[in-house]
Amino acid sequence: MSRHSQRGFTLIELVVVIVILGILAAFAVPKFMGLETRARIASLNAMSGTLRSSAAMAHGVWLAQGSTGNISVEGKTVTMVNGYPDKASLGNLIQDISGYTYTATDGKFVPKGATTTATCYIQYVNATSATAPYTINYSGKTTAAAADGIYKTAC
Repeated sequence: MSRHSQRGFTLIELVVVIVILGILAAFAVPKFMGLETRARIASLNAMSGTLRSSAAMAHGVWLAQGSTGNISVEGKTVTMVNGYPDKASLGNLIQDISGYTYTATDGKFVPKGATTTATCYIQYVNATSATAPYTINYSGKTTAAAADGIYKTAC
């Protein structure tokens, strides 16, 4: 008869591994706690870039069509105000706004799940004249007030 020896981990070895994993988790969890807020901020900055490029594209189409009237982009009508898209029809230029609540009457894009919707938004404001293009407000602050044009407020 042959004798079989059992192989495996002792209880002490298992406890040591669990303690080490617990220590690593204690350092890792705080690093990931702020990711949701930073993700919303990054999302708002991306939406700001989307608004800028959409407005520039629409302005270019408007100029190419003779600088009069409204334009049509992929079968959707975009109302132009002073050569730039109107905030009410701006949603027609953006392919996917499913991650945002868009209010066409005031041009606000609020990320879904934002805890402070009163201070967590990007707002497109119509051009006031042919020489003064649109502006983008970051939670009530104009682009100029945001210094570098990057959204930084926690939301």
